[in-house]
Amino acid sequence: MARKSFLLRIDERLHAELRRWADDDLRSINAQIEFLLRKALLKQRGRDPLSAEEPPAAGGPAEE
Repeated sequence: MARKSFLLRIDERLHAELRRWADDDLRSINAQIEFLLRKALLKQRGRDPLSAEEPPAAGGPAEE
């Protein structure tokens, strides 16, 4: 899987919380952020962004 690098500016307190959470989950901060983004996309869009499947059609199970 190809990776895209970009700069992310976040509050120091948020970074510290992410560091603690990542440490608890035995992940790097980068992996923790990717995990959280994937989880949020799954919740909002009803699909894993890394899956090869197409998103559900309008009115499908992802919409409430």
